[in-house]
Parts: sequence; structure tokens; C-alpha cells
Amino acid sequence: MPHLDLKYSADLDIDAAAMLRGVEAIIQRHDAGSGACKGRAYPAPVSHHTHLIAELSLLPKVHRDAAFMEALRDDIADFLRGHLPRPCAFSLDLGFSGPHYLTETLE
Repeated sequence: MPHLDLKYSADLDIDAAAMLRGVEAIIQRHDAGSGACKGRAYPAPVSHHTHLIAELSLLPKVHRDAAFMEALRDDIADFLRGHLPRPCAFSLDLGFSGPHYLTETLE
């Protein structure tokens, strides 16, 4: 399951919940078997300069090659840019979970 963290300066007037839902939909369009994206938003009460960094972590899979990751990155970046006021610094980091990553649903 993918994980998305939005970390941003608290002065940004954004709809973080809509951004999390939108990124999940984009991931599903690129990879319908990816599962639900566990998203979190962290407004920083103390920050220097208006900014947002989005960090997305995926499980490594054979079909998630460089071309897949670049296409996913570009679509997510376009979507998130559309939700940010100007001026605003923006960063996006896509990566893979490490070899010792564990995920499970506890019931």
C-alpha cells in the first residue's frame, strides 16, 4: 500500500484532504492493484518560506520501473501544483519502501 505525507507551511490555505484523495486516485489510475494510499498531512506551525513537500512511498514491484515512476511523478506533480497558491515552493519525492518494510492491517 502506498503512503503519502504532505508536509507544508501552516500559512498555506490548502484542502489537504482533497489533495490526499486526488493523489490516491492518480495512483489507482496508474496501478489499480496498488491498494489504498495511506495519507497524512502535517502543517508546520513554524516554517521558513511558504512551501509544500509531498513524499510518496510505494512497494517495489517489477512493473514500477523508471518510466512508470516518471509518469506517476509527472501526473501527481501536475495535480498538486493545481492546488497550491502562488507563490509557493513545491517539492515531490517518490520512492520505494525498504527491504525490511512491514505493513499489515490489525483487527
